[in-house]
Amino acid sequence: MPIYAYKCSACGHAKDVLQKMSDAPLTTCPECGQSTFSKQVTAAGFQLKGSGWYVTDFRGGGSNGAGNAAAKSDTGSAGQSAAAPTPSSSEGSAA
Repeated sequence: MPIYAYKCSACGHAKDVLQKMSDAPLTTCPECGQSTFSKQVTAAGFQLKGSGWYVTDFRGGGSNGAGNAAAKSDTGSAGQSAAAPTPSSSEGSAA
């Protein structure tokens, strides 16, 4: 469910609300009671819930674990393809 930011234009009270997309927007300010409470345009907000999410999965900066694994696998495959012709050439010369 998305998190929406609301702000009252009368008293300035601001609040983040977890709502379904199908829910009607809030209009009454919980502080002053006036119907001047409106959604603010903000960056998308989300919460990671449940098992399987690790705190560093979406952390910015630093080295990327997936990028390092891809680099290692590329190096490993190049090493294997270089080693593959050597045994086949020795088998071919022995025959």
